Amino acid sequence: MNSATGCPPEATVCDGDSCVLPESNYNAILSTVLSTVLTILLALVMFSMGCNVEIKKFLGHLRRPWGIFVGFLCQFGIMPLTGFILSVAFGILPLQAVVVLIMGCCPGGTASNILAYWVDGDMDLSVSMTTCSTLLALGMMPLCLFIYTKMWTDMGSLVIPYDSIGTSLVALVIPVSIGMFVNHKWPAKAKIILKIGSVAGAILIVLIAVVGGVLYQSAWIIEPKLWVIGTLFPMAGYSLGFVLARIAGQPWHRCRTVALETGMQNTQLCSTIVQLSFTPEELNLVFTFPLIYSIFQLAFAGIFLGLYVAYKKCYGKNKAELPETLENDTASGASFCQSNEGFEPEKK
Repeated sequence: MNSATGCPPEATVCDGDSCVLPESNYNAILSTVLSTVLTILLALVMFSMGCNVEIKKFLGHLRRPWGIFVGFLCQFGIMPLTGFILSVAFGILPLQAVVVLIMGCCPGGTASNILAYWVDGDMDLSVSMTTCSTLLALGMMPLCLFIYTKMWTDMGSLVIPYDSIGTSLVALVIPVSIGMFVNHKWPAKAKIILKIGSVAGAILIVLIAVVGGVLYQSAWIIEPKLWVIGTLFPMAGYSLGFVLARIAGQPWHRCRTVALETGMQNTQLCSTIVQLSFTPEELNLVFTFPLIYSIFQLAFAGIFLGLYVAYKKCYGKNKAELPETLENDTASGASFCQSNEGFEPEKK
């Protein structure tokens, strides 16, 4: 401190005891670092997801696309429409509604694949749905945002950063494609990468919560409406996905798979898109919603898993005693076991 004037040495203008300090760029630097780290970690997660895709099985589902088509209707039909209805019903701000819609348009993540394995779902379908929704999000997310936000953009109260969102999605497709190639050429190494990616996904969620909490402290002081939407949204996704799959005549194990793929969104992707697309002032209003959704989607998935485990215990531990096994043939059972090797514990 300058003893003559009483001002700190970093002051730019001093007049007696009055000082003008330069604006701190700590938050700006931290925000840039966060954006960079988020992008790198997300690329690693999506790369590992691609490493779980077997091209032959993926193409097989594309030749018989009914299950994927049902998943497409759920992912880009039910979820964006549900997000729009909830946003209008609760009267949230247009900017907040956009983030709710981005969450609804996000593809499924690797967590849905792991949970599909735990509930004896169709792993081939789960991985194929995740991959297809990730690739299709490149066009479907901007399209859904254009359709559902038209009432706000026409009034001039909202501007959608399509360029930033598009850049994030294009960057997302590249690591998935590379991961599929790695799994095709070096399947053993791909399983190792898959496990590393799962850990990176967990780190990504924690990093978003901790650093985001430092950068956007006021974002945690939000209206109860967003908490309610964050609770209802994943619950509606799980329920409507299951019902639609059953109406479409899918067997029980596929209904469970579609339900998880519908309700369990890639919240890391949503957080990264939001971080890269909006200003710090806007982030103070919306940054926490992906975290809220993540909390409740995991909570409801845990309840779903608990109910299924209880069901198995009540009706016998042998899978042959379960009703859905009547609808599974031997070939699909063998395919199921093979597709889950990446999630199985190491054999001793």
